[in-house]
Amino acid sequence: MSKKSSLRVVVDTNIVLVSLTSRSRWHAVFQALQEGAYTLVVSNEIVSEYAEKILQKYDRTTAENFLRTLLSLPNVEFQEVYYRWNLLKADPDDNKFVDCAIAASADYIVSEDRHFTVLADIAFPKVAVMRLASFVGQIH
Repeated sequence: MSKKSSLRVVVDTNIVLVSLTSRSRWHAVFQALQEGAYTLVVSNEIVSEYAEKILQKYDRTTAENFLRTLLSLPNVEFQEVYYRWNLLKADPDDNKFVDCAIAASADYIVSEDRHFTVLADIAFPKVAVMRLASFVGQIH
C-alpha cells in the first residue's frame, strides 16, 4: 500500500516516459511512486501533457493504465497554479513544471532537460533540479 512521502517532486514528462516500461533501466522511478517513496506533485496541465506524450509513444491502454494508477495513488498531489513565473525562456512550454514546483514548494524538479539548468542561476524563486540518476539514488 502506498503512503505519503515527505519528498515532494515535480517530474518532467520525459522522465515519466522512460520510467513506464518494466524493460527500462529507469523503471524504478515509476515503481517507487507506486510504493510511496516520494510524493509526485502535478497540475492539470502536467497530467494532460503526460497523457498526450504517453499516447504518442505507447498505446491507449498504456496511457489509460498509467493515468488510472496516477489518479488513484495517495502520494500524487494536485497543485493549482495561480501565477506564471515564465522563468524558462528557451522552452516556455516547460514553465508548467517550474510553476507547479514553485506553487507546491516542491523539493525538486526531476529532469534531464537542459532548459532547466538556467534555474540554478535564478536566486528567487529558488527551484532545485535533480537529474534522473541522482533521483533514483535518493529514492532507493
